[in-house]
Amino acid sequence: MYDLKAIIIGAGIGGLTAGIALKQAGYEVSIYERVTELRPAGAGISLWSNGIKVLNQLGLGREMAAIGGEMNRMEYRSHRDEALSNIDLQPLFARVGQRPYPVARTDLQQMLLTAFGEDDVHMGMKCTAVEQTDQKTTATFEDGTQVTGDLIVGADGIRSIIREYVLDEVLSLRYAGYVNWNGLVPADPSLCEADNWVLYVGEGKRASMMPVGGDRFYYFFGVPIPIGSETAPADRQKELAQHFSGWPAPVQTLIQTLDPLASNRLEISDIDPPQHFVKGRIALLGDSAHASTPTLGQGGCQAMEDALVLARFLVTTNISVADALSRYEQVRKERTAQLVLKARDRTDTIYAKDEDNTQDWYEQLKEEPPEAVRHALEKIILGGPLG
Repeated sequence: MYDLKAIIIGAGIGGLTAGIALKQAGYEVSIYERVTELRPAGAGISLWSNGIKVLNQLGLGREMAAIGGEMNRMEYRSHRDEALSNIDLQPLFARVGQRPYPVARTDLQQMLLTAFGEDDVHMGMKCTAVEQTDQKTTATFEDGTQVTGDLIVGADGIRSIIREYVLDEVLSLRYAGYVNWNGLVPADPSLCEADNWVLYVGEGKRASMMPVGGDRFYYFFGVPIPIGSETAPADRQKELAQHFSGWPAPVQTLIQTLDPLASNRLEISDIDPPQHFVKGRIALLGDSAHASTPTLGQGGCQAMEDALVLARFLVTTNISVADALSRYEQVRKERTAQLVLKARDRTDTIYAKDEDNTQDWYEQLKEEPPEAVRHALEKIILGGPLG
């Protein structure tokens, strides 16, 4: 397709990855971000092999390996410290052709920002409206600025402004029923082995640690709590100690080790899969299109897949921008909807929406062979655009 000017709203993982892919295709790309400083909502992210393959395709494999953690196995333990399952992930990596890289979100975002080019990211620009004609698109910002291009990519997250335009309605967020605390701590053998992802589960809660770059662990806790609860940052350590009283020593050590002022506390929501990702020359990407709970670890990966598929269709179609975006929607809509709903079901199981189902899951963890877990992960990974 002829040279395009693309306007991307949002400088998160999806927006930056899309920017890189479109720039590499030879297009003029500008990204507009509402905040004045990039501060990711979560401390870490588990980027599975399908997401890493996208970064490899964009020439960022070496940079990703430098900032990611080495995760060779995953382990489930009960809140009474009973071993439930231990899964060697190496056979999975051999079958899918790429290891995952858990990573600190700040490190990932900075890597993507550097690769895209900081000069083309405009901070403090809150998009308030978009419009289009047959030939162009226009984004309007809070300060009155207007920018015009051939297409607009709405990568502005779960509370997307662009989504409202594409769908002609406001899509309500769906509270997933639990609160997530997360952050980073120095790696320590008393917490977890350096190449292991450990998950403690019980009482409809979970506590977890996984390795990221810089000799650190990314940790997260999850507890089912009614929506609207608040805790001051200084009190989060005490809050966690209460929720996880009596849990194993590594969990207690983690709670005492973490910095409560640097710990995130998030009420987790998702959205129902929308009917459309695209309206003419305007497309949704990442969480704006298919925000999910993080229980499959696929949110960032799906945004990266979106970016690659979007760029591919813009490069390979010669009919129109709208045609390319329509083809992007056709390819991405079913896969992302399936994963949103799969993550939702898994969230309900983990966080005891039905206590009997959750107890059955705990028992299943003891009996399920490692190969079954690897196969489930393999199926998700190989369903991506790069196989």
